[in-house]
Amino acid sequence: MSTKPVTMVRIYLTEGTHQYQQILALLHDQEQVAGVTAFRGITGFGRSGKIHSSSLLDMSLDLPMILEFFDEPAKVEIVLNHLNSLIKPGHIVSWPANVNSGE
Repeated sequence: MSTKPVTMVRIYLTEGTHQYQQILALLHDQEQVAGVTAFRGITGFGRSGKIHSSSLLDMSLDLPMILEFFDEPAKVEIVLNHLNSLIKPGHIVSWPANVNSGE
């Protein structure tokens, strides 16, 4: 099996900001990255310490969200430059990985 290097990126958001729609559009329409997945969390907290959680009584839909994508390292570097102006510091994590290339 042949592989090629990619960079994985994970962006931490909350639903309440509705920012994920803007970022998803940027990643899909403008940047055309290789793949994106959105995850909705059931509980989480960040720097503020405020717990965002789902329950039958909580209808705020302010749950944690993760947008995760990957692409070639050079392309991800360009995308991250755009994202850094939209996302608060400390909410983007990236790491090197390999993807099976099928070649």
